[in-house]
Amino acid sequence: MTIVYTLVSRGSVVLAEFSGVQTNASAIARQILEKMAGESDMNVSYSQDRYIFHVKRTDGLTVLCMAHDVSGRRIPFAFLEDIHQRFVRTYGRAVLSAPAYGMNDEFSRVLSQQMEYYSNDPNADKINRLKGEMSQVRTVMIQNIDEVLERGDRLEILVDKTATMQNKTLRFKKQSQRYRNAIWWRNVKLMFALIFLLLVLVYVVVAFACNGLTLHSCLA
Repeated sequence: MTIVYTLVSRGSVVLAEFSGVQTNASAIARQILEKMAGESDMNVSYSQDRYIFHVKRTDGLTVLCMAHDVSGRRIPFAFLEDIHQRFVRTYGRAVLSAPAYGMNDEFSRVLSQQMEYYSNDPNADKINRLKGEMSQVRTVMIQNIDEVLERGDRLEILVDKTATMQNKTLRFKKQSQRYRNAIWWRNVKLMFALIFLLLVLVYVVVAFACNGLTLHSCLA
């Protein structure tokens, strides 16, 4: 999964979040939110090691995700735009007064599903290319997160590699199961086709022996 963590917040109040792996991304994300002063709309990215925090703030609503650096910027920002639209469409003006984690029980499932989609489904990038809506992402500057947080000691993003491997293993098992199911159905269809052909062949032989397709001489 290239997108491993996501949150939606109003200012520094987190309304919903989801993490695909065990990580300290949540703590770092909150520090980023605290440092993002003002209410102006923005698209920014903060790098740290092999990960990048991408942030999109629109109309006071902030959507943030942590992704592997190899995922680039187009897909993460397309993901953030998608999440923003879904969140506003679902909750409307309720986001203006909702308490912390007020939408987490319901919307964390949406975050999980869309993280999986944008991380693993090639159609996600194809659709984004066709829409051509993310050209502004090219102008997003990637800053080092240590400079933004003004810390003397270097922050480390801790990601549980065991959990990452478990996720990869689970996806492999699902893909293997789908492949086995496809092979099984293909074999079933082939078996029925062979049985049908065998019945037709038997019927032709019997019809020939009975001097006609109606089998009159054999039934008389």
